[in-house]
Amino acid sequence: MRKVKFNRNTLVRWKIYFDRARMYISYVTFLMIVFVFLNSFEKIIIREFLDKYKLIIYPGVVMLFVIFSLILGRIDTKYGMRKEEMRNNTTQNPIIMDMWKTLKKIENIIK
Repeated sequence: MRKVKFNRNTLVRWKIYFDRARMYISYVTFLMIVFVFLNSFEKIIIREFLDKYKLIIYPGVVMLFVIFSLILGRIDTKYGMRKEEMRNNTTQNPIIMDMWKTLKKIENIIK
């Protein structure tokens, strides 16, 4: 039987692939949630309306999601919320903070 050898870099690369795929799968998950939500209405008036105009309503809801997402993305880019979040996460990471201290020591030695 052939022995499978794993190294750390392979596992890290696979995790990155998994995280990237998860991001795209979340779009599909959102669409499924939209369809489940729209199909969950049991009131006769709403249900009849949704059934009658489903070719307009379903794509319309998806388009609203796209527009809303673009607006949120623009707000995030404009105000740098994600950048600030990443900066805060970085300061909580002990390995990165050790690297930062080491760089500061090297900088002081060079001066």
